[in-house]
Amino acid sequence: MDLTMFATGLYILSVILIVVALNLIQNGRNKEYKKILDKLEVEKNIIDSTPINSEISKIKAFLKNDKFDDNLLKWENRFKEIRNKQIPKITDMLLEADYALKQQDYKATMLKIANLELEVYKVKSNADKLLDEIKEVTSSEEKNRAIITKFKSKYRELLESFESKKEEYGEISQSVTLQFENISKRFEAFEVMMENNDYNEVTKIIKSVDEMLKHMSIVIEEVPSIVLLSTNILPKKIDEINEINTEMIKDGYPLDYLNVEYNIDEANKKISDIIQRAKVLNLEDSLFELKVLLDYFDSLYNDFEKEKTDRKTFEGMMKKFELKYEKINNVIEDIFKQITDIKNIYNMSEDDVILLNELKDGVKKLKEDYSLLKTHTGTNFAYSKLIKEIEVLSFNLNDIEEKLNSTIEKLGNMKEDEVRARQQLEEIKSILRESKIKIKEYNFPVIPKYYYTQLKEASDAIKEITNELEKKPITIDVLNTRVDTARDLSLKLLANTKQLLKMARFAETAIVYGNRYRTTTLDFNKNLTYSEILFYKGEYGKSLELSINTINKVEPGIYKKLLNLYSE
Repeated sequence: MDLTMFATGLYILSVILIVVALNLIQNGRNKEYKKILDKLEVEKNIIDSTPINSEISKIKAFLKNDKFDDNLLKWENRFKEIRNKQIPKITDMLLEADYALKQQDYKATMLKIANLELEVYKVKSNADKLLDEIKEVTSSEEKNRAIITKFKSKYRELLESFESKKEEYGEISQSVTLQFENISKRFEAFEVMMENNDYNEVTKIIKSVDEMLKHMSIVIEEVPSIVLLSTNILPKKIDEINEINTEMIKDGYPLDYLNVEYNIDEANKKISDIIQRAKVLNLEDSLFELKVLLDYFDSLYNDFEKEKTDRKTFEGMMKKFELKYEKINNVIEDIFKQITDIKNIYNMSEDDVILLNELKDGVKKLKEDYSLLKTHTGTNFAYSKLIKEIEVLSFNLNDIEEKLNSTIEKLGNMKEDEVRARQQLEEIKSILRESKIKIKEYNFPVIPKYYYTQLKEASDAIKEITNELEKKPITIDVLNTRVDTARDLSLKLLANTKQLLKMARFAETAIVYGNRYRTTTLDFNKNLTYSEILFYKGEYGKSLELSINTINKVEPGIYKKLLNLYSE
């Protein structure tokens, strides 16, 4: 029973809490939408209080113009549309939204608020635009007079600047004077239109005066430079360029590629056109075009100087080419005069012979190309282009020179290798003799067989050198190989001879030293005796090793002691 009552109470409490929560949410939503509607109503009242009517009254007080009568009628009609239709419509929409909110139809309320916001925005825009148009007239007199005052000040500044340096305008000064008079007349027209309250024409006059003054500012700034460039600087420069061009052509410079005469004619036409346009104060791009012409003629000075420099460079390169060509050609001719003897002495490869023939043909072709280049000198080819041609020929000649030097070096190396081989043959023979002398310094009981083998190999290698030197033609690569082989074998024999001599002496010293311990033990005597047998068989290394190891058991450190003794 108690459990049922508790459950029932809990259910009732839950229902109450849900109802309370829903009421709170509903009240919050009502307040939110009510706040939006209040704000929109305030905006409607602001629109309604826009001072359009008072501004229209101001216009009625001073306008005497039929055009503005028409405008005034249009403005009044637009104002009536806003006051009598658009604002009441907003009021009705506010009431409808408020009613939907009271009915707690939130979906309808949201839709009406959205439509209401759009309507308020549209009506406010219409009212603001109308007010701006009307204020444009009501405030125009003060504003227009302020603008004209600034324009007059600018006009006086420009006129004073013109009058102070009128001589710099040359024949254009009359056109500038007339334009100033035109601007002055526009000021007079402004006063007439202001007196007649013709604000449409006043606006047009202000705009035209503004454009005329801006244009006059450009005129005052650019015309002196245009006159100076077109009547003084450029004509003098053109005359000077024409004179230099004529003199250089007489001196044999090929200047056709510069088209100087044609460009001078075109420049004179352009200058004449600029002057004619300047007379009607049409300055569009005039100063820019004159500066382009000035830059062009200035660049011609550089072209002329470059052509003079290129001519000197070309003539210098021609002389260098001729000297080098003669030198290389003479060397090649000398080689071919001796080619038979060279082939008989040295075994030249087929590639070497082919290369020499190619070099000879290359020199011949260069001579033909050089002769053709000389025929172009002083014609219509600019020296800058001729330089490129002689550079190509010089490059090819240098390539031939490098290959020729390589061939000459190779031939010279053959001769040097032959001489060096003969010198080294004597040195190798000397090394062999030294080995033979060394082997006789010690009375060996037996000379190992490998020594005689090495001696024979070294002797045979020396004979191969001799045989190769006696051949005609000599194959240098083979000769160098023979020399290297004989030298290596002879040096190896000498080194082994010294080593054998040292080993035998050291082994003998060890046996003699060990004799003092023969009576100590039977094994000692036995080992030392076997060491002597090895010594007399010519196995000096094994004999030394056995002796040292045997003595070391009796007298530790014997190797170092014997080494010191042997050194003494």
